Amino acid sequence: MSVLLETSLGDIVIDLLVDESPKACENFLKLCKVKYYNFSPVHSVQKNFTFQTGDPLGPDSPESDGGSSIWGLLEGPVKRTFPLELSPKLKHTERGTVSMATVPSSHDPDQRLAASQFIITLGDNLDYLDGKAAIFGKVVEGFDVLEKINGAFIDDRGRPLKDIRIRHTVVLDDPYDDPPGLVVPAESPLPSKAQLATVRIADDEDLDDNMDEEAMEKLRREREARAQALTLEMVGDLPFAEVKPPENVLFVCKLNPVTQDEDLQLIFSRFGPILSCEVIRDKRTGDSLQYAFIEFENQKDCEQAYFKMQGVLIDDHRIHVDFSQSVSKLSESWRNATIAKRSQRGGFGGVAELEKKRQYRATDNLEGGRPLESDGTVEVPKEALIGTEKGVAAREGTHIGTGTAVDPTVEVLPGKTPIAIEIVKGPTMTSDVIIAMMTDIETGDVASFRVWKEVDRRESDV
Repeated sequence: MSVLLETSLGDIVIDLLVDESPKACENFLKLCKVKYYNFSPVHSVQKNFTFQTGDPLGPDSPESDGGSSIWGLLEGPVKRTFPLELSPKLKHTERGTVSMATVPSSHDPDQRLAASQFIITLGDNLDYLDGKAAIFGKVVEGFDVLEKINGAFIDDRGRPLKDIRIRHTVVLDDPYDDPPGLVVPAESPLPSKAQLATVRIADDEDLDDNMDEEAMEKLRREREARAQALTLEMVGDLPFAEVKPPENVLFVCKLNPVTQDEDLQLIFSRFGPILSCEVIRDKRTGDSLQYAFIEFENQKDCEQAYFKMQGVLIDDHRIHVDFSQSVSKLSESWRNATIAKRSQRGGFGGVAELEKKRQYRATDNLEGGRPLESDGTVEVPKEALIGTEKGVAAREGTHIGTGTAVDPTVEVLPGKTPIAIEIVKGPTMTSDVIIAMMTDIETGDVASFRVWKEVDRRESDV
């Protein structure tokens, strides 16, 4: 279980010890989930020892209560702190150890209470903290950020002269059920007036001084998008954080299982021409997975659909549309399949990127059409007489145009060299003439052949 902290000096990834410290981990995860730590200052830095944060206002604010646990936020001040059991197995031996800051209980000095503040060690073998701070995690990425914090200029109370703040928190995995009453904000909230009043020298003050409110909001959204992209990179959904999604592909989810491709295409086609619209289905059962990809011809049409169709009711389900998912693994799989269809590639051996070998030979004597790889095989002597009929081994249910050929019969035709074969029989065959040519075939060989469809020139497989 991991959490990403985006600070003003860089990103820190924390792995949580949910088995050893379940209560502390649950409290920390839920506070991150409700964005409680956003804009919290690093209010104490002790070089080569620790830094402390987690109070949204910091100790310098007269309105600060020192922070609250998730249960205090939901149930009231009486639950602001909660008791913690310190595991004797967990020690502050490594730099990057993450612990809840605790105080002794007024009723029982042996019991330690915690709220929201936590510390991260900046040195090794800090056994002084054992028994005083409750370890619940460790830093796995962002040690360069720890070095920057360790080297920050501080005043005589240990507070950085230039603000170091938690900008965003992203929960990568949460194994706990949400407590009753917990509401997750749709996006990161802006700093409160009380928080803004605690600013000393902002890390980007020179930039923000000349920006209006709209520009600042745009900058905040860009920072949040970068944090989300980094999260997707970490969990493997992006090859790298700055990858750009296709700008003409819309991701639609929360669909009704009964919604079909045609229904969705009809609804979205009012915004402009659609190249493809596909509801993704389970490969084994064929059941809808309740999400789809819609590829527009123009980026402008895609953007208009995004703004107009958010939350629209389709088949009694209120859908959600987005761009960001179009670069996920789901979209990658869909794009590969779509490209394969357009290029008449179906993959090979279960791998979508592989393609059967194609060889195009001896097509000079054939009029019209385009050659294709075929699954058909036939055994014909090299000097077969004109009119000789041979059976073709074809995959059952193979589509030829609008019909289906099952074990069709072929006939050797005159005028082609060395051998030309025409499919002349087969159940549910259309009247379209389909010609196949084999070349360089030895007597008794079983050879694959390619297919041309001369009437409408559409590629067909046998």
